[in-house]
Amino acid sequence: MAAITAAEQGLSRVLILEGTPEPLQKVRISGGGRCNVTHACWDPRELATHYPRGSRPLRGPFSRFACGDAITWFDERGLTLVEEPDGRMFPQHNRSEAVIQCLQNAARAAGVQLRTRAMVQQVQSQLDGGFELVGRGLESPLRARQLMLATGGHPSGRRIAEALGHRVVPPVPSLFSLSLQAKPLVACSGIAMDDVSLDLKLGHQRFRQTGRVLITHRGLSGPATLRLSAFAARALHASHYQGELKVDWSAGLGRQGVEQRLQQWRQEQARRTLAAAKPMEHLPRRLWQAFLLMAGVEGDRRWADLPLKAERQLLEILCAQCLSIRGRGPFGEEFVTAGGVDLGEVNLATMESRRCPGLFLAGELLDVDGVTGGFNFQACWSGGWLAGQAIAATLQ
Repeated sequence: MAAITAAEQGLSRVLILEGTPEPLQKVRISGGGRCNVTHACWDPRELATHYPRGSRPLRGPFSRFACGDAITWFDERGLTLVEEPDGRMFPQHNRSEAVIQCLQNAARAAGVQLRTRAMVQQVQSQLDGGFELVGRGLESPLRARQLMLATGGHPSGRRIAEALGHRVVPPVPSLFSLSLQAKPLVACSGIAMDDVSLDLKLGHQRFRQTGRVLITHRGLSGPATLRLSAFAARALHASHYQGELKVDWSAGLGRQGVEQRLQQWRQEQARRTLAAAKPMEHLPRRLWQAFLLMAGVEGDRRWADLPLKAERQLLEILCAQCLSIRGRGPFGEEFVTAGGVDLGEVNLATMESRRCPGLFLAGELLDVDGVTGGFNFQACWSGGWLAGQAIAATLQ
């Protein structure tokens, strides 16, 4: 985005150095190969609330280039984005390859040069201005008047930024599933539910999220779990991914509503078995049967014969099930990290370093990360566009 923007503004020589054989690999694998390009969140202030790190500082950049601007930018270059019911926006034909082709075509049309297998390993600022770059795949040192680092979560970018005088906030995992100690629950792997409330307690800190949850063979995943992990990323890391999670499966019915429903079922469904007559329609039958197992009550018992103690246990499971976290789920290839270059050392109006003039930084290299749903890509588009504009204005 930065290279294309700078070139489209009239710069005659813009060069991208890519350490891998193929650029944009993270775009290719994102969203299961669909690429969640951005999110339909039109208010810049509201958009910024979806970033656990950087929410307040990002209001400025988003006021100049937010999701609406990104949608227009891609549309003008031949890529139509389609909004899904939850606000996520994907390419019209659901192929991440379409996003890659759009960016590559725009770069070629603007005259951007791309050099692959060129891994920059060292950058030195020059006394007379500019930078000298050396690294694997570079036959001789390169000189650049302006330089932008957009290395994502790769440690090479953080090392270069530190060498140029920046403070780097240590990166920790973000956006991951939770591994739980709950065999009857994980036996329900594959079940997804909406409006599940999660309440995570880590020492004196508490984190809450409500939304769609997916039960996996390890524990919990899904959008609400991933958002929870993003906001609690540093606290979870500090606790070695151990803690107590309370889950409310009642879909907003609440403790009083669930208690009334159980008593109502005891009367109205008195002759039916617990397994056959689940008290809430939104509960998948397999999950309800797992709850019965956790409460220690037989599914073939009639509602009229449900012991009061078992009813209270079911009430607790449905409204405030306590689960022990035993770790985080495995990182996928498209993981996000919390951490990077301190935002206080970057002018977010231009993305230029405050410590090293002529150096620009954007994307996951910065201490910015968003929740799942296209927000991390949006931060990259916004930062890249701002940097490209500023680089072109400076050199021209």
